Amino acid sequence: MASAAGLLVLAIMFGGGAATPEVSSNSTLFLRVQAPFPEVETHSLLAPLAEAPATLRTVVAVIDRARRDERIRGMVVMPNTAGALWAQVQEVHDAMVAFRASGKSLVVHMEYGGAADYFLASAAERVLLMPAGTLDVSGIASYELFLRGAFDKLGIYPDLLHMGEFKSASNTFTERGFTPAHREMTQSLNRDAYDQLVSAIAAGRNKSVEEVRRLLDAGPFLPEEAKAAGLVDDLAYDDQIDDASPVQGTRRLDGIDYTRGFVAGLGSGPRIALLYAVGTIASGRSSFNGPGGEVLGSDTFVEWIRKVRADSSIRAIVIRIDSPGGSAIASEVIWRELMLARQVKPIIVSMGDVAASGGYYMAVPASAIVAQPGTITGSIGVVTGKYVLQGALDKLGVGADSVSDGRFAEIYSPFRRFSPAELAKVEAQMKVTYDLFVSRVAEGRRSSPEKIDAMARGRVWTGKQAHELGLVDELGGLDRAIALAKEHAELDVDKPVTLVIYPQKRSLFETLANPFGVGLGASLGLMTRGPEARIVDAVAERLRLFRQGETLALMPNLFYAPGR
Repeated sequence: MASAAGLLVLAIMFGGGAATPEVSSNSTLFLRVQAPFPEVETHSLLAPLAEAPATLRTVVAVIDRARRDERIRGMVVMPNTAGALWAQVQEVHDAMVAFRASGKSLVVHMEYGGAADYFLASAAERVLLMPAGTLDVSGIASYELFLRGAFDKLGIYPDLLHMGEFKSASNTFTERGFTPAHREMTQSLNRDAYDQLVSAIAAGRNKSVEEVRRLLDAGPFLPEEAKAAGLVDDLAYDDQIDDASPVQGTRRLDGIDYTRGFVAGLGSGPRIALLYAVGTIASGRSSFNGPGGEVLGSDTFVEWIRKVRADSSIRAIVIRIDSPGGSAIASEVIWRELMLARQVKPIIVSMGDVAASGGYYMAVPASAIVAQPGTITGSIGVVTGKYVLQGALDKLGVGADSVSDGRFAEIYSPFRRFSPAELAKVEAQMKVTYDLFVSRVAEGRRSSPEKIDAMARGRVWTGKQAHELGLVDELGGLDRAIALAKEHAELDVDKPVTLVIYPQKRSLFETLANPFGVGLGASLGLMTRGPEARIVDAVAERLRLFRQGETLALMPNLFYAPGR
């Protein structure tokens, strides 16, 4: 009997997926859009035996392919965006708007309609809701956890410091609720996201902003209520879509079949490197299945930058950032390498859901920064400190003692708080790191440190707000960043390019050597990325990141609830 491992090897060597079907000249594409999407393609030993989740880049490229495919007359999108943040949803929405603008029919069918689902639906000419479903659109809320009370009960003292009154990454552990600055920032972010939702609904449903606000105040809606309010056009089950939409009489083409075998970015044109900067920034190697989720290792990323910088066939570099930051030292290492690379070829940054703190640090060498209106960015500030465990040890009856030589040898002792002299040392170090961060931003944005400091101080902004402040150059998605890369490289913007993507696919040997590495970890992470799981994961991640003496450029914990 063949072993399971043997079957997996055979599956990898010989495939087993169905061939791409023939596309009728009178087809309607039925595309399931399940967000959040992975930014980086997953690779695992199990990939041949199961459909890997489509990346955001693939979904957007498939919609664009269908727009240009003369055989496809229309498209039905079936969204499921529970747990998604705004930037990815907006990128798909932009692709759907372009599809509809081409003159083809676009319908959205929802079994359940959360705010992010309905944001996508606003791009369609016709919106359908399942008769037993719910249009759960009533606004946007943001949630944060504060663990100080639990730490007090455990006897743990979070001796953490931050530079910038809005820098609230440590507030998770030091506070019991919002500080005034923290609340002001969170209210601003939530309001801007809410306004973006209202504007999209108003434009898509041909209603005034005031009318949409009144409707949202009346939500959530039962199916008949949603139809009566003009938020959906009809109620229909999946098998009734043909009768309730403009795509009657066409052949149904399943999105999985249309996507199978499709690789975004392949071509015979000039080469542009696309580097994915995904995860928490740390020194060392990258990982996509670590304890705190994806990790962007500075060693790995520097290797990529050096390879594409030295490759004369690569005309420009696009960096796709989806990172909340992390180590200030690792961010500086990446910044330096990008500064060297930009002397050789243009660099364009595309921001995903989050490009904040260290994620923004590494963006500033770019010739241009592109973000979605709902991107979370900024957070120019730093945090550091330690956790004092003596109280917890006392509760357990555990003794602790130490010996040391040197005045500040025990500055990061876990058994006592900082002394006044030690505190002065730590604050001085933080000030130097913060000033360096501000100066890097000022240089990259062609501004002064004073002007950058006025909008920095650890404050987080939406992409729309950052654009108004000059921290971002343009609003748009990855395709816009690639178009800018063509312009800066003096390439024909109307002709395709070949994308050289990092991280590159793993070889068969690498997959067999680590069968349950990147791919399985990333896939399991995606399965648990609901709002509640994201909170737990983020807290665990921050606990892991606070290492002795390290200053962090890390964004605060912020959890929108735009979806289910």
